[in-house]
Amino acid sequence: MDPTRRQARTAPRKTGGPRPAPPLGPDHDPDAGWLGRVMHVAFFLLLGASLVRFLIRHEWEDRSPWIIVLSAALAALYLLGPVLGTRATPGRIAWLCTVVAVWVVLVVLAPSFAWCAVPLFFTGLRTLPARAALVLVTLLTAFVVFAQVQLSHGGWDPNLIVAPPAVAAIATGVFVHADRQAARQRALIHDLIRTRRELAAIERREGTLAERQRLSMEIHDTLAQGLSSQQMLLQAADRTWETDPATARRHVRTAESIAERNLAEARRFVHDLAPADLAEGGGLEQALRGLAERESAVFRVDGTPVALPDRAQSALLRIAQGAFANIREHAGADSTALTLTYLDDQVVLDVADDGSGFDPAAARDGGGVRGHGLPAMRVRVQQLGGTLTVESTPGEGTVLSASIPLAPPTEAGP
Repeated sequence: MDPTRRQARTAPRKTGGPRPAPPLGPDHDPDAGWLGRVMHVAFFLLLGASLVRFLIRHEWEDRSPWIIVLSAALAALYLLGPVLGTRATPGRIAWLCTVVAVWVVLVVLAPSFAWCAVPLFFTGLRTLPARAALVLVTLLTAFVVFAQVQLSHGGWDPNLIVAPPAVAAIATGVFVHADRQAARQRALIHDLIRTRRELAAIERREGTLAERQRLSMEIHDTLAQGLSSQQMLLQAADRTWETDPATARRHVRTAESIAERNLAEARRFVHDLAPADLAEGGGLEQALRGLAERESAVFRVDGTPVALPDRAQSALLRIAQGAFANIREHAGADSTALTLTYLDDQVVLDVADDGSGFDPAAARDGGGVRGHGLPAMRVRVQQLGGTLTVESTPGEGTVLSASIPLAPPTEAGP
């Protein structure tokens, strides 16, 4: 059976639409480490600036030692944050509650420490789920407003009521937007990675199908055709064994020679090497000349020979072998001719015989003569960008022509 070209087709995988952004919280942003370091530095700068401001603007008093001790304790607690990670574990939540509690006491003692709330907003948004984080930000903001209004000595100021919520809203909005953008980017990267893996799997499947097709054509053009020829020769020897022993022995010797070459081809398949004729040295011309001698055909080379890629040489030799196998099995030709022609832009292989011929249209449609192997030959030349033409008429012989474009000088070699 002649192999036909197959292509692997896969339906697009359904993804169920865009993926929702994950909730705010633990370690969702690849840049969270960098942003966390920035917020840590900002927290310590604000904490230090608030402490310095308090010491400069206030004389030493009873609350001063407590403010210094609580500032140091808050700084030490904040340093433990990276050790506990960013996920909402019980230890992390307990740490956050402790930090907030110490900060609240500091704000009660000195309202200037309220500016440390902005880094705490970020810490809460990274640690807690979205709703809990927003509740924490709201409570912290309300406490800052209360502390600024109730504990300041500068009188009532509208900025004390408007500024903290505005800062909290801006900080929260920027963080939420950045987190959702990062979630979309992660979903996109995940889809791209999955798509790349799927494409790699498709390419592997297509490569497997192509290799199966190549092996099927190799077996058809060599082993199968050789076995068919051996069967015909042995049947002919059996018919003439009593009446013409010399002819029968000649048929047997020819069958033995074909079997020997088929054995060499089988061994080459195991090692996935070039055709046995090409591996013996001498290139395509020598291989075709040897094939023509075995088939009692006339061989001719026209034009100036050029070096051909191994794939082109293998394909042309396989096509010639398949053509001669078809002639032996179907044509009943008295004479055959094999011509290799080098043109300026292509190399052409012609195989002509004066046999019984056939109807190419019927063979192409699946009817007519059985087992010509033309589809396999056509696939071989198409894989190399060439064309295969067959001219035949019942009772008037056949001419098969395979043309393959020559590779550019940089690819074809010297």
